[in-house]
Amino acid sequence: MATNMDETTLSTLDLLESRLLRIEHLLYGQNQSPALAQDQSAASQLNKLERRFSMLLSDVRVYHELMRIYRAHPDFFHSSDPSEPPSQLDIDALQSIVLASASAFPATLSSLTAIKDSPIPDPADSAALVALQDRMKAIEATQIAQATEMADLRQRSEIAVRSWYETGIISNSKAMASLESRVKVVERQVRRAERELEAEEEL
Repeated sequence: MATNMDETTLSTLDLLESRLLRIEHLLYGQNQSPALAQDQSAASQLNKLERRFSMLLSDVRVYHELMRIYRAHPDFFHSSDPSEPPSQLDIDALQSIVLASASAFPATLSSLTAIKDSPIPDPADSAALVALQDRMKAIEATQIAQATEMADLRQRSEIAVRSWYETGIISNSKAMASLESRVKVVERQVRRAERELEAEEEL
């Protein structure tokens, strides 16, 4: 019986040391602490492990804070049975929590009932929508091609209107301006000739 107890103690110490070495390796890289001598007593080995763990807590503040929280609230680190009430709360506190949440129970039950009673869509409709994906992609490609064609037609129409304006209206305007200037020249010549005839008749 004593042999089994010794073996259990040594295996437990080995597990504790391996976990501590793993943590030290994660924090410091290469392990600096020597392995425990197997010929030492269990109490001596446990004291060395406790000293190394205390040094680890003093070096890393996060681990120190975690241990402080663990000592104050050990239930935080263990998942309790849902059927058992939290050990850190008394009966009065539990009763007040239940009474405060009692009004939410009917609403939650109604929501769950509504979800349960909601009809499931017909799979045939979903399958029909999936089957329409290829046609929808083809329609989308057609719309893109039509948009490209409309943009090309818009550009060609703009070029045609600009060409008509430059070659038609502007050219006609220039021709009309040239014709008006020639008419004015002819009118001046006619008036001059009329004045000369009037002057000759007076003489």
